Amino acid sequence: MPENEPAPEPHPEPDAAPASVPERAPAAAPAAQPPAQASAPSPAQPPVPAPTDWSAFQYEIYLNGMTGTVPRLPTDLTRLEEVAAARLGPGPVGYVAGSAGDGKTARANREALDRWRIVPRMLRDVARRDLSVELFGSRLPAPLALAPVGVLSIMHPDAEPGAAQAAAARGVPFILSSASSTPMEQVAEAMGEGAERWFQLYWGRDRDVTESFLDRAAKSGYSALVVTLDTRLLAWRPRDLDQAYLPFLRGVGTANYFTDPAFRAGLAKPVHEDLNAAVLHFVSLFNHPGTTWEDLAFLRERWRGPILLKGIQHPDDARRAADAGMDGVVVSNHGGRQVNGAIGAADALEPVVDAVGGRLEVLFDSGVRTGDNVFKAIALGARAVLLGRPYAYGLGLDGQAGVDHVIRCLLAEFDLTLALAGYKGPGELGREALSRG
Repeated sequence: MPENEPAPEPHPEPDAAPASVPERAPAAAPAAQPPAQASAPSPAQPPVPAPTDWSAFQYEIYLNGMTGTVPRLPTDLTRLEEVAAARLGPGPVGYVAGSAGDGKTARANREALDRWRIVPRMLRDVARRDLSVELFGSRLPAPLALAPVGVLSIMHPDAEPGAAQAAAARGVPFILSSASSTPMEQVAEAMGEGAERWFQLYWGRDRDVTESFLDRAAKSGYSALVVTLDTRLLAWRPRDLDQAYLPFLRGVGTANYFTDPAFRAGLAKPVHEDLNAAVLHFVSLFNHPGTTWEDLAFLRERWRGPILLKGIQHPDDARRAADAGMDGVVVSNHGGRQVNGAIGAADALEPVVDAVGGRLEVLFDSGVRTGDNVFKAIALGARAVLLGRPYAYGLGLDGQAGVDHVIRCLLAEFDLTLALAGYKGPGELGREALSRG
């Protein structure tokens, strides 16, 4: 999913209508950790913190209610899209919420998760729980990362820095999209040293730009590279087409490109002198349907940290990723935004996990909305899940505070679901915790 506008160069304002909800900073401050290596960060190991009691958020809400304060946003995250649609502009909301075709794949994602049922176990000691997981050498407080979502400035002026700061405050990795509204260096600065951040790459035609992106991301402390494979072309998306709404053509979602020296080298004039020419140059190199498995060697040679391939849905592709020396895959169909009529992502998860047999890490994306969704994905073999649309809606409705609300709601519900089902942590979950409905 793409991102936003170039910071140094002026561009037309996106037609987003900011939410009327006033902004509020998250309660927690980012935890300081040792800085990552500049060229290909491999985070040093900080002292292991005490487990976070995510479930305590519900009593914080109830206690606030004693003074007449209720949550500013729904605690049922499935309602956020409806609220966002009522408060924000149709172009931005349609861009985030929209799917390929008539939405069959987006619906299949939810249905695939719903077909699994949790089988609770009784009289187990779950008084002390720990949601933390080890991933690529880092200890994360929960099996969650914020997915790469592009053009976030169309949702709220806080844009990527606001979402990234909310993630950093809770210790959750933030994955910055290539198509962000804010240059990667500024997002890294907003997060602070030691905050876990990964960079997502849309793999375009110009290898010089790709190499420049990798160099900039490494120097800015992004520790992992997430390569999106399923968006070599934009799909047929009626919600965007019906409004003729594509932010990139307005110079939105191009900040990393318009600030990149390799990209600028291909322009006859500076971006601010000829925005249309810069946009056309961006469009000419963004799509690249000619990449193949053999091309992965180019990335492996130039990125020394973990590389994850996002968009894997077939077991054979997962095996090829392992054979190519990749460190992880994200089982994902881009939230149903690319191939209409595809299988639900959760239906692809088990076969992929079985195919790789522990040779690389398997993460899950597409359709995650609730704590039980996280439970099911982990039980089916995912190491962690990526959350996308819900935090984008939270951002649109309440800025950085809205993203914090979404993170805390999801993890509180996951924590409570885990405990009530009889488990103390993600590492205890397996397929025996589920039944096919």
